[in-house]
Amino acid sequence: MNTENPVVVAIEKDYALLKKLINTDLSAPHQMTLGHELERAIIVSEDAFPPHAIKLNSRVRVMNTETQVVKTFTIVLPNLADIRKSKISVLSPMGTALFGFRKGEHITWKLPKGLQKIEILDVWN
Repeated sequence: MNTENPVVVAIEKDYALLKKLINTDLSAPHQMTLGHELERAIIVSEDAFPPHAIKLNSRVRVMNTETQVVKTFTIVLPNLADIRKSKISVLSPMGTALFGFRKGEHITWKLPKGLQKIEILDVWN
């Protein structure tokens, strides 16, 4: 759930891959799930994808706006996740929270420690 409610954007190949991966009804009304985010996403070709938006294999730097803690990691498929290499699954709470959003946006998302406010500082694709 995004406090400013920006649009989620996904490239066609990521959308198709993630839709198969989660194998769920994308019209389910559960907010703060990857299915919900994919349901509301605008699907675009790779050429039309915004340069600072988060997709699979994007490296991102984010800040918890309440604690000021900054973290950098890459959003990957679950089988490639490795926290020692700062690679997190797109299906993890943080991976799902960030997918499809852009540099400079603020989101509020339910993470293991409760609702967290996150600012996306940088995105490298």
